[in-house]
Amino acid sequence: MVNRVAVLSDIHGVLPALEAVLAEPDVAAADLIVLTGDIAAGPQPVEVLDRLAGLGDRVRWVSGNADRELVEARAGRSLPIEVSNWAAAQLRDDQVDRLAALPRTVTLPVDGLGPVLFCHATPRDDEEVVLVDSRMSRWTEVFTDLPAEVRTVVCGHTHMPFARLVDRRLVVNPGSVGMPYGGPGAYWALLGPGVQLRRTDFDVDAACARVAAESAFPDAAGFADEYVRSRHSDADALAVFAPRDGR
Repeated sequence: MVNRVAVLSDIHGVLPALEAVLAEPDVAAADLIVLTGDIAAGPQPVEVLDRLAGLGDRVRWVSGNADRELVEARAGRSLPIEVSNWAAAQLRDDQVDRLAALPRTVTLPVDGLGPVLFCHATPRDDEEVVLVDSRMSRWTEVFTDLPAEVRTVVCGHTHMPFARLVDRRLVVNPGSVGMPYGGPGAYWALLGPGVQLRRTDFDVDAACARVAAESAFPDAAGFADEYVRSRHSDADALAVFAPRDGR
């Protein structure tokens, strides 16, 4: 049984945001850190992966669609997202191998919550979209093959934090560390014995300046200005994502 788990999702290769969360006392004291995907696709992919790898066995890794796509890009696939093509080319072979080997889900027993399944988008697919206001029939569909004993599911992918009940199951999205929709800050979650949705404030101006100065990505400054500053509201993001949940 794990007492406390810090969940970090959708870091997207933004090192200053990751460092701010790792400096949180509750993250430092957590028994485990679980990464729910989309870890490296961004302006500082090598540095983010090295920082997390340095934490050793305290970290449990789950693959996201962007992590899978980085591996595919290294194998010759051209991606529609410029920063992902660039990031894939930066990674060392050992980092590509690590991403290629990541599981799609991890299940851990957490104090007060029982078996918790961690995934990126949904338990069955790394790109499916479910949202805080997705209809119940949609949730039933994506949870069709979920074991009955799993009463809590933690997912990422949509970069907006929420916690809601779905037919007696608790669903938690910690939001995004590096590309938040809805306001600046690094969003994450703390599990055990309950669920806390958390936000870490940091100096956004300094973080953007660091990304621009330290990344060789040609549009690093533009990436940071758009995503680290959270130019997209949750309302904007929901409008874009809503058609993808089948409504």
